[in-house]
Amino acid sequence: MVLSDDQLKQILLDQKIAPQTLLDELLALSKQSGISLYDTLIERDVITDEKLGLITANFLGFPFVTLAKTTIPEEVFTLLPEKVARKQKVLTFERSKDGIKLAMANPNNTTILKTLSRKTGEKIISYFATEKDIENTLRIYKKDLQKLFDNLLSEAPTNQTTPSFDDTPIAKIVDLLIESAYEDKTSDVHIEPEEKNSLIRFRIDGILHDVVKFPKNLHDRIITRIKVLSRLRTDEHLSAQDGKMQLQLEAENLDIRISILPVVDGEKAVLRLLSTKSRKYSLIDLGISDKDLKNVTSAFNKSYGMILSTGPTGSGKTTSIYSILKILNTREKNITTIEDPVEYRMKGVNQIQVNPKTNLTFASGLRSVLRQDPNIVFVGEIRDSETAGIAVNAALTGHLVLSTLHTNDAATALPRLIDMGIEPFLVASTVNVIIAQRLVRKNCDMCKVKYSVKKSELLKDIPKEIIEKRLSTSEDIEVYKGEGCKICHGTGYGGRVGIFEVLLISKDIKKLIAEKSDSDVIVSHAIENGMTTMLDDGLEKVKKGSTTIEEVLRVTKVEIL
Repeated sequence: MVLSDDQLKQILLDQKIAPQTLLDELLALSKQSGISLYDTLIERDVITDEKLGLITANFLGFPFVTLAKTTIPEEVFTLLPEKVARKQKVLTFERSKDGIKLAMANPNNTTILKTLSRKTGEKIISYFATEKDIENTLRIYKKDLQKLFDNLLSEAPTNQTTPSFDDTPIAKIVDLLIESAYEDKTSDVHIEPEEKNSLIRFRIDGILHDVVKFPKNLHDRIITRIKVLSRLRTDEHLSAQDGKMQLQLEAENLDIRISILPVVDGEKAVLRLLSTKSRKYSLIDLGISDKDLKNVTSAFNKSYGMILSTGPTGSGKTTSIYSILKILNTREKNITTIEDPVEYRMKGVNQIQVNPKTNLTFASGLRSVLRQDPNIVFVGEIRDSETAGIAVNAALTGHLVLSTLHTNDAATALPRLIDMGIEPFLVASTVNVIIAQRLVRKNCDMCKVKYSVKKSELLKDIPKEIIEKRLSTSEDIEVYKGEGCKICHGTGYGGRVGIFEVLLISKDIKKLIAEKSDSDVIVSHAIENGMTTMLDDGLEKVKKGSTTIEEVLRVTKVEIL
């Protein structure tokens, strides 16, 4: 950032944007989580990105521009190559008789000013724009992916029937596909054969979107190219294959996990993009509340015990664990993980890949790890009673153990462990905290509007006492939604945020576990003592305008008993 945390704090104090106590608290949170105060302020909804950008621009003495509200002529936008614009975080947005206006995340970057001036022979006028605004605008104005594909497809000979290992147009198509998916913050790319065409779909913010169609006769060549890059058998078409590959992009070396499966119309490929940037999120970025963050922090500051993260596939469990590991990762600690697969590399952490072919399972690997003098162990998933038993034993013998479980909420993780053969008193004495979570789509900041919804409509899905506690007691309840704009491609959403349920294992909860109490009893007791459920947390985020009621209901699937 162009401003240090201390500079930004002082500016906000001088302008009376936030009180000293709040800024001190947020600054401490940001340092603990390893992110800037700027990002913390936005994530905590203290101030908008646009307003914070304007404050920064005024302090630096540069004019401010909001690119999302600016129409940029194509001939001006393309004055700088897209790769340069992304790398330098700059963007040309207007040309007049006075010169070329350049939006910059760092207006003190004189090198790019000189380069652009030499290239155009014109005066360059610097404006300040936020990084987020520049990134969003670069996504909007990029060329239509279908047109780019069609241009590359015109280079590919359509009469070629045998897939080639050195197929230049196809290689360009695969590279373009992955690069475009990465820029759109896609988690998974689906390449699906149909009866007459092949379809490419991107999963963005948890939702699949149709992106490109191409002729069916090119499908096998694209699949073959992916197999070659991921070292899979190109002559095998009737069985499932899994592999991995790496692509060097401008921003990072991107790891990609490959799954190929034969379906009725051919072979379907799914590419999971494992961007290291998506694992740089802190617990604050993920949307955990201050109260829940304190409970999690108190649990991982212990030198022993177990921290469990629960939820279905794609709910952000591993991201939360990595966020904790990032905080715990110091030179005086030996951290070892055993994962299937190792999706993201962490410097200073010993990461082990499960390999059933060599009998390296979670259970056998965990036994070996405990002979490696670890302080902290991350077990990718507790799948069976053997792994559960070793993990609990490790937590009892002075190790901090982190792991994930597939359960619907925090409390049901306890009977799940007991069902795996762990004695209730051992569960009670080892588990420190259980984090249950889901991911909901965030409202687009640029097109978010306030509207009213009738309480009677919400009563169909949400109990009255929860509505009145978290939203409002009036009949007309004010909430927010995105109308749809060029930034969010008309969806009304941009990015995702977590909704959490953090069950701290207190003395009372331990007693209930030891007595083999039902999970409903444990939940009721925890709520009485202040636990926030996922529904409660979701509705708090609805009230703040972070997401919609529809999104919260979609992921929590509330049932009124």
